[in-house]
Order: sequence, then C-alpha cells, then structure tokens
Amino acid sequence: MRVPLIAGNWKMHKTEAEAIALVRVLLQRVRFYSGVEVLICPPFTSLSQLHKLLVSSPILLGAQNISDLPSGAFTGEISGRMAAEFCSHVILGHSERRAYYGEDDALINRKVKAAREWGLLPILCVGESLSERDAGQASAVISRQLRGALEGVWISDPAEMVIAYEPVWAIGTDRSASPEDISEMIASVIRPGLAGQWGVEFAGGIRVLYGGSVNPGNAAGYFNQPEIDGALVGGASLSAEKFLAIIERTQ
Repeated sequence: MRVPLIAGNWKMHKTEAEAIALVRVLLQRVRFYSGVEVLICPPFTSLSQLHKLLVSSPILLGAQNISDLPSGAFTGEISGRMAAEFCSHVILGHSERRAYYGEDDALINRKVKAAREWGLLPILCVGESLSERDAGQASAVISRQLRGALEGVWISDPAEMVIAYEPVWAIGTDRSASPEDISEMIASVIRPGLAGQWGVEFAGGIRVLYGGSVNPGNAAGYFNQPEIDGALVGGASLSAEKFLAIIERTQ
C-alpha cells in the first residue's frame, strides 16, 4: 500500500528564524494526522537547526538539491554527503533547476545516483512545458525524462523512490491541471515508464505525487484519485495553516 506523502518545497523563502517559527506550528498539529508522511524541504541555511527540532518528530526533512559530485573545489555546491547529515529526502530535477540552471537528464541522473549513494531518497520531478503540451508532446517528454534520469539507477524497494509529476505550466500560476488529467498521465505514461525500468509490480509500489498550484481548495480532488499519492506543495507550504489544511485533506 502506498502511503500518501505531502512534501513542502519552500524554495528560496524563509530565514532560519522564520523557518523555526513555521515548524513549531506544524509540530503542534501534525502528530494528530495518521496514514500520511509529511516532509518539508527548506533552504540549506535552515537544515541544521530544523534537524535538531525534527529529529524525534513525525516530520521528515529534505534538501531542495544536491551536487552530482562528492566533494571538491565547487564553490556554492552542496554534496549528498553533506545533505545526508540532516536530511532523509532530496528534490531532484525540479523544473526550475532545469529551466534556470540548465540541468539536463544526464546531470539529473548523476544526482539521483549520488543521492542513492548517500542514502537520500530522491523525489524525481518530471513535467512538460505548455508549448510541449500544446504540441501533443507531453507523453514523449515525460517518458524521456524518466528514462534519462533513471538510467542505471538501482533500488531494492519501491519506497526508495518518489516521482513528482509537475506540469511546468501549472507551477505557481494558479492554473492547476484537473485531477483526472493527472491521474491519466500517471497511469498511462509514468507507471509504464517505471515498469520499463523495474517491472510492473515494482512500479505499482512507487509513489507518484502531483505538483502544481496545490492548495487547500483543490487538494482533496487530487487525493481522491487512486493514482495520485500526495503532493509536492510550493507556495501553500509557506503557510502553516495552508500546509496543514492540505495534509488534512488526506484523512
């Protein structure tokens, strides 16, 4: 059975003090929810202090990115080894990393392997742009991204990998895709792609999240779809009340 996962991607928001204040509110209420995993991915600057707060709590801590390299003279980079001191998960292949920093499938593949090497659970993001969707290329784009990012990646348990389907045109735009469209993309493209990598039964156990303007008003519609195993939440995760309301929709 796939346990729902609600992951908050804070992106470049929150100072350390602001992060601590938000997490303290989450900790007061998250323990009352059952049958769901909760993950937050703050900026690197807050990981150490939040790790101390969350180490014995039900809230998981993740990084927003890692380098594909283990160490060296790479100014500004954070290795998987460094992130693993504090984190259990890492977001990889996010559309913003692809668009703004030129990350391609080959680099993301190396990052996925680096994450696995250091015991981090990858949340691999895939998604098409509006122009690709309008050109009827969405399925081909998603399939290519999955093949490229997962080539040569080995996992022993479906729980060791999470996929986040985030159509680029629905991120931060208030233009969310319909739950039925997302479920169809997962069932007809993403799971078959995973099955090609690891087999049908194994692929059926991998959680697939939706990411793209998820909020308390539309979350339940996504979670009612059997193929959608939770959400990668952006803007709404910056508000404790909104994030908690999204978590509550899984109950």
